[in-house]
Amino acid sequence: MKHIWILAQGAGEEASSEISSEPVTDQGEATTVVPSDANTATGKSAGRSPFGGYGYWLFLGLMLVMMYLILFRGPQKQKQQHRQMVQSLEKNDRVRTIGGIIGTVVAIKGDEITLKVDESNNTKLTIVSSAIGKNLSKDKS
Repeated sequence: MKHIWILAQGAGEEASSEISSEPVTDQGEATTVVPSDANTATGKSAGRSPFGGYGYWLFLGLMLVMMYLILFRGPQKQKQQHRQMVQSLEKNDRVRTIGGIIGTVVAIKGDEITLKVDESNNTKLTIVSSAIGKNLSKDKS
Protein backbone atom coordinates (compact mmCIF):
# COMPACT_ATOMS: atom_id res chain seq x y z
CA MET A 1 0.00 0.00 0.00
CA LYS A 2 1.70 3.17 -1.16
CA HIS A 3 -0.42 5.93 0.40
CA ILE A 4 -2.79 5.97 3.33
CA TRP A 5 -5.21 8.88 3.54
CA ILE A 6 -6.33 10.13 6.95
CA LEU A 7 -9.29 12.42 7.36
CA ALA A 8 -9.03 14.41 10.56
CA GLN A 9 -10.78 17.25 12.28
CA GLY A 10 -9.23 19.14 15.12
CA ALA A 11 -11.05 19.44 18.46
CA GLY A 12 -11.24 22.55 20.58
CA GLU A 13 -11.66 26.27 20.03
CA GLU A 14 -8.63 26.75 17.76
CA ALA A 15 -9.76 24.03 15.36
CA SER A 16 -11.34 25.08 12.10
CA SER A 17 -14.70 23.68 11.07
CA GLU A 18 -13.24 22.22 7.85
CA ILE A 19 -12.19 18.64 7.37
CA SER A 20 -8.75 18.28 5.86
CA SER A 21 -7.14 15.34 4.16
CA GLU A 22 -3.58 14.57 3.25
CA PRO A 23 -1.71 11.40 2.33
CA VAL A 24 0.41 9.62 4.93
CA THR A 25 3.54 7.62 4.05
CA ASP A 26 4.43 4.19 5.45
CA GLN A 27 6.47 5.84 8.23
CA GLY A 28 3.41 7.81 9.43
CA GLU A 29 4.59 11.19 8.10
CA ALA A 30 2.04 13.47 6.50
CA THR A 31 2.87 14.68 3.01
CA THR A 32 1.27 17.45 1.07
CA VAL A 33 0.68 16.99 -2.64
CA VAL A 34 1.18 20.14 -4.71
CA PRO A 35 0.03 20.10 -8.35
CA SER A 36 2.96 20.33 -10.71
CA ASP A 37 1.03 22.04 -13.50
CA ALA A 38 0.01 25.66 -12.96
CA ASN A 39 -3.04 25.21 -15.23
CA THR A 40 -4.38 22.45 -12.98
CA ALA A 41 -4.19 24.69 -9.94
CA THR A 42 -6.16 27.48 -11.63
CA GLY A 43 -8.75 25.06 -13.05
CA LYS A 44 -7.84 25.64 -16.68
CA SER A 45 -7.73 22.65 -18.96
CA ALA A 46 -4.46 21.84 -20.67
CA GLY A 47 -6.12 20.51 -23.86
CA ARG A 48 -7.53 23.09 -26.25
CA SER A 49 -9.85 22.77 -29.18
CA PRO A 50 -8.05 22.54 -32.53
CA PHE A 51 -10.30 25.38 -33.78
CA GLY A 52 -9.48 27.71 -30.91
CA GLY A 53 -12.50 29.37 -29.34
CA TYR A 54 -14.56 28.91 -32.50
CA GLY A 55 -15.13 25.15 -32.12
CA TYR A 56 -18.57 25.61 -30.59
CA TRP A 57 -19.72 27.97 -33.33
CA LEU A 58 -18.31 25.74 -36.06
CA PHE A 59 -20.16 22.74 -34.61
CA LEU A 60 -23.40 24.74 -34.33
CA GLY A 61 -23.06 25.92 -37.95
CA LEU A 62 -22.49 22.38 -39.22
CA MET A 63 -25.56 21.17 -37.30
CA LEU A 64 -27.72 23.91 -38.87
CA VAL A 65 -26.51 22.99 -42.36
CA MET A 66 -27.31 19.30 -41.74
CA MET A 67 -30.78 20.19 -40.44
CA TYR A 68 -31.44 22.26 -43.57
CA LEU A 69 -30.36 19.45 -45.86
CA ILE A 70 -32.44 16.83 -44.03
CA LEU A 71 -35.57 18.82 -43.22
CA PHE A 72 -35.96 21.15 -46.21
CA ARG A 73 -33.90 20.09 -49.20
CA GLY A 74 -35.03 16.44 -49.32
CA PRO A 75 -38.80 17.10 -49.47
CA GLN A 76 -38.29 19.94 -51.96
CA LYS A 77 -36.40 17.57 -54.26
CA GLN A 78 -39.14 14.92 -54.00
CA LYS A 79 -41.87 17.48 -54.79
CA GLN A 80 -39.92 18.64 -57.83
CA GLN A 81 -39.50 15.06 -59.10
CA HIS A 82 -43.23 14.36 -58.58
CA ARG A 83 -44.16 17.58 -60.42
CA GLN A 84 -41.94 16.59 -63.37
CA MET A 85 -43.45 13.08 -63.44
CA VAL A 86 -47.02 14.47 -63.50
CA GLN A 87 -46.14 16.98 -66.24
CA SER A 88 -44.66 14.21 -68.39
CA LEU A 89 -47.87 12.11 -68.25
CA GLU A 90 -49.46 11.38 -71.62
CA LYS A 91 -52.57 9.66 -72.83
CA ASN A 92 -52.44 5.80 -72.56
CA ASP A 93 -49.81 5.84 -69.77
CA ARG A 94 -50.44 3.29 -67.01
CA VAL A 95 -50.28 4.89 -63.57
CA ARG A 96 -50.74 3.90 -59.95
CA THR A 97 -52.42 6.31 -57.56
CA ILE A 98 -51.31 6.89 -53.97
CA GLY A 99 -54.39 4.85 -52.97
CA GLY A 100 -53.20 1.84 -54.98
CA ILE A 101 -55.60 2.11 -57.93
CA ILE A 102 -54.00 1.19 -61.25
CA GLY A 103 -55.43 2.69 -64.39
CA THR A 104 -54.74 4.08 -67.84
CA VAL A 105 -54.70 7.83 -68.49
CA VAL A 106 -57.60 8.80 -70.76
CA ALA A 107 -57.60 12.59 -70.50
CA ILE A 108 -55.62 15.35 -68.79
CA LYS A 109 -57.37 18.68 -68.15
CA GLY A 110 -55.30 21.05 -66.01
CA ASP A 111 -55.06 19.56 -62.51
CA GLU A 112 -57.58 16.75 -63.21
CA ILE A 113 -56.63 13.41 -64.72
CA THR A 114 -59.19 10.87 -65.95
CA LEU A 115 -58.21 7.21 -65.54
CA LYS A 116 -59.85 4.17 -67.07
CA VAL A 117 -59.66 1.48 -64.40
CA ASP A 118 -61.84 -1.28 -65.94
CA GLU A 119 -61.99 -2.17 -69.63
CA SER A 120 -65.07 -4.39 -69.49
CA ASN A 121 -67.37 -1.86 -67.76
CA ASN A 122 -65.61 1.24 -69.12
CA THR A 123 -65.16 2.52 -65.55
CA LYS A 124 -63.43 5.89 -65.35
CA LEU A 125 -62.19 7.90 -62.38
CA THR A 126 -61.32 11.57 -62.31
CA ILE A 127 -58.57 12.39 -59.82
CA VAL A 128 -56.28 15.31 -59.04
CA SER A 129 -52.73 15.16 -60.33
CA SER A 130 -51.25 15.05 -56.82
CA ALA A 131 -52.91 11.63 -56.33
CA ILE A 132 -50.66 10.03 -58.98
CA GLY A 133 -48.00 7.98 -57.18
CA LYS A 134 -46.08 6.35 -60.02
CA ASN A 135 -46.01 6.19 -63.79
CA LEU A 136 -45.88 2.46 -64.49
CA SER A 137 -45.31 2.93 -68.24
CA LYS A 138 -42.01 4.76 -67.81
CA ASP A 139 -40.82 3.31 -64.47
CA LYS A 140 -39.95 -0.34 -65.04
CA SER A 141 -38.80 -0.91 -61.45
